[in-house]
Amino acid sequence: MNTPTKLEPCNVNVRTKISALWTSMLFVFAYVDLFTAYRPKFRAELDAGKIDGHVVDQSFLFATTVYIVVPSLMVFATLVLRPRASRITNLVLSVVIALSIVAAAVGEWSYYVLGSVVEVAQLAAIAYYAWTWPTEVRAASEPTRQPTAATRS
Repeated sequence: MNTPTKLEPCNVNVRTKISALWTSMLFVFAYVDLFTAYRPKFRAELDAGKIDGHVVDQSFLFATTVYIVVPSLMVFATLVLRPRASRITNLVLSVVIALSIVAAAVGEWSYYVLGSVVEVAQLAAIAYYAWTWPTEVRAASEPTRQPTAATRS
């Protein structure tokens, strides 16, 4: 006799959800950029030392590294920042990065647009989870603790 298997519900912490979304978004971002290297026109431009009309020099590579380091650090920062700081940082950065991805996708190939749509959806989910971040509600009957001499150091 077959007995149906009931899956146990699992509540995932909002910090873990947001951190996982940043990680996943970076994977999609990396693969879309890697696939771009297979485009003949892109390779020719890169061989000439340019990308989309920008000279590939130290300044360009530095700016590009900053652009990638920010969401990379958000994977960890989401888990360790204080809730308010994490919420605000995730809201602001997810919107700013989503706007930059939309701007870069205009006129691109279909694989790039698809990857960009997925990235923007993930960033929208980050903004949603940050916006709806649960707050800790203290019961009215619960007394507030006053610090004692032992805990004031």
